[in-house]
Amino acid sequence: MEIILKHDVPNLGYKDDIVSVKNGYALNYLIPQGLAVTATGSTLKAHNEILRQRAHKEEKIKQEAQQLAETLKGVTLSIGAKTSTKGKIFGSVNAIQIAEALTEKGFNIDRKNITFKEDLIKEVGTFHARIRLHKEVYVEIPFEIVGE
Repeated sequence: MEIILKHDVPNLGYKDDIVSVKNGYALNYLIPQGLAVTATGSTLKAHNEILRQRAHKEEKIKQEAQQLAETLKGVTLSIGAKTSTKGKIFGSVNAIQIAEALTEKGFNIDRKNITFKEDLIKEVGTFHARIRLHKEVYVEIPFEIVGE
């Protein structure tokens, strides 16, 4: 079944993408939750008109995201965590702590847009976080975990 996404859906697509999914997934989850609409002739025409009008605005947003990415490339973060004598962290470092550290530096980044290469970070050291600023613009920033 062809659908038009009204919101970003993880592991499926971004807002205004036209994707093909199984009927049950569309009819039982995506459409009732308001995440998508069926791609019929009239909705496709309206969708194309909206995309045509929005193309200029999207380019401006993408350029702003690229400028933010350039400023974030020079940023390094230091996050303090309680550690054992062997350098293991009690708990783990997550995206919330990275978002808070970025907010302290003056960058307002949503925690949902921050991912790590590693599943769990449970030791002292230097790591990299990947930040999605736009659906086409990503930046990796290094951060160091230090023991308190």
